Amino acid sequence: MKPLRSCLVLGASGGIGEVVCRQLAEAGWSLYLHYHSNEQQIVALLNELIEDYPHLEFRTVQADFRTELAAEELVANIQAVQAIVIANGQALVKLLSETTDCEMTELWRVHMQNPARLIALLSAKLRKNPVSYVLFIGSIWGSAGAAGEVMYSAVKGAQHAFVKAYAKEAAYSGIRVNAIAPGWIDTRMNQDFSAEERQMVMEQIPLLSVGTPQEIANMVEFMLSGKADYMTGEIVQINGGWYM
Repeated sequence: MKPLRSCLVLGASGGIGEVVCRQLAEAGWSLYLHYHSNEQQIVALLNELIEDYPHLEFRTVQADFRTELAAEELVANIQAVQAIVIANGQALVKLLSETTDCEMTELWRVHMQNPARLIALLSAKLRKNPVSYVLFIGSIWGSAGAAGEVMYSAVKGAQHAFVKAYAKEAAYSGIRVNAIAPGWIDTRMNQDFSAEERQMVMEQIPLLSVGTPQEIANMVEFMLSGKADYMTGEIVQINGGWYM
């Protein structure tokens, strides 16, 4: 009997993270389902996965990545792990001149400081596998930048830079480090935009459509499947041609 493959999904209760979890479970991964505050949704997902995949193992783990020691608290609940998918996030649509120090600190901790610290603390467990994976869900704005989302763009750009640097450092340990940079994905986070705003965006996308969480989940599964193991340090753009 093959040993179970285990993946930690940060932000498992989010619009993308939830679909990623279902896709990875279908592909045979046991999962640690991380969440911050949406306990009802994560419990519903946990029960669904346990019922659908009784031969696999699923556990929920809670941590607020806005706090300084969130990574240390989360690591204490992780045993063996072969993959980490960083799909958590915190949006901020604000002019730079109106962004507070607290908001800047929280964005940095949520998107970069705690994920990086978590990876560092779990690196010994990742190295126990012949091949292991670190995969960030970045953003089109980490590559292109966005007015009105300067600090969000900055921390997503930091994720992309981290991927390129850590991929070189971790390669000798068999750890593949990559990122997916989605464009406009139809999630709960984007439902606050008006029909007019959505139409303005649509007109800039060559494929004239927004993406779905499933399309991101498909790429996540592929990059953790073993079929992309000669790839590391890459930022894969999934945005309908919006940014190339």
